[in-house]
Amino acid sequence: IMGLEEIIIRDKRINDIQYLNKYFEKIISNLIDGGLFKGNVETYSVRYNRIKNKFFVPINFIHLFIDTLLVRIAPKLSFTKKLYFIITRGKGRVLSKAETYGRLYSCGFELLEEEYKNDKVYFTVKKVSEPTFDMNPSYSFLIKLDRIGYKGKTFKVYKLRTMRPYSEYLQEYIYKKNNLKSGGKIKDDFRISPFGKILRKFWIDELPMIINLIKGEMKIVGVRPLSKHYFSLYNKELQSLRIKSKPGLIPPFYVDLPKSLDEIMESELKYLSLYKKNPFKTDFIYFFKSFFNIIFKRKTSS
Repeated sequence: IMGLEEIIIRDKRINDIQYLNKYFEKIISNLIDGGLFKGNVETYSVRYNRIKNKFFVPINFIHLFIDTLLVRIAPKLSFTKKLYFIITRGKGRVLSKAETYGRLYSCGFELLEEEYKNDKVYFTVKKVSEPTFDMNPSYSFLIKLDRIGYKGKTFKVYKLRTMRPYSEYLQEYIYKKNNLKSGGKIKDDFRISPFGKILRKFWIDELPMIINLIKGEMKIVGVRPLSKHYFSLYNKELQSLRIKSKPGLIPPFYVDLPKSLDEIMESELKYLSLYKKNPFKTDFIYFFKSFFNIIFKRKTSS
C-alpha cells in the first residue's frame, strides 16, 4: 500500500504523550500489516526507584507519597482527571508495564520483544489488527468487565480493579507466556497491583458483583463468570452446560478445591449436573459447604 511504513521508531519516552491511545492509533494507521513500532517507556517501578534514590530519608518517602497522589491517583479519578491533564498536558505520566502493553494490544499491536536499558523498557511491537476503540477500558477504581453469562450472552461484571489499567487486553498474552498455577489462576501475573492483591485476598474486589445479583444477571451459587479467552479454554461440553444457567457469586471451586484447569472443569461439570437435577438442593448444599471451607478451613482461590 503506497504511503505506509514498514517500521516506525520513537526515541523519546511515551510517558510524555497526552493522548496516548490516539498516538498509537495514528502509528498503526501508518504501518503496513505486520509493520513494526519501536518505542520506550519509563515504568512505575523505575520511577519509584529514581525518586527513592534521588532524595534522602524521609524526604524521598514524602516525595513518593505526594507523587502517588498527584501522578498515579489523580488521573484515574473522574473529578480530578481533567484538571490533571490541563496542568500537566500529559507529560511525565506514570505508566506501568502492564498498562503500556495493554494500551498497545488494545490498539492492534502484539509484543515481539522487550529490553531493559538506561532505566527504560524498550519494546518492539507488530501490527496485527485494527484498534478496538474501547471507550470504557479498566481505568477507574470501579470497573465493568465483559463476561459470558446465561445463554452465552455477554454482560458486564462489576468489580473493584485489582490489576493495572488496560490489563484485560493482556489475558491471552500473559496466559501464553506464563500458563496457569495451582487453583487455575495465571502464574506470575505482573498485571496485579500490590493493593489489588490485598483486595483479592479478602474478596473485597468482588463485592460490587452484588449489583449483578440485583440485576438478575447472576445468582448466589454458580460457576464463575468467565472472560471470552478463559471460556475458550474449556471443552465444548462444559461450555454448552455453563450457559444453561446463570453464573454465581460463590463458585463450586470452594467445595472441591481443584488445583488444575482439568480439575476445575471436572468440579464445575459435577456441580452443573447436580444443579440440572435439583437446582435448589444443589445450591443450598454448595453454599454451606463453601461457607465451611472458607470460614473454618481458610480456603481461598489464590
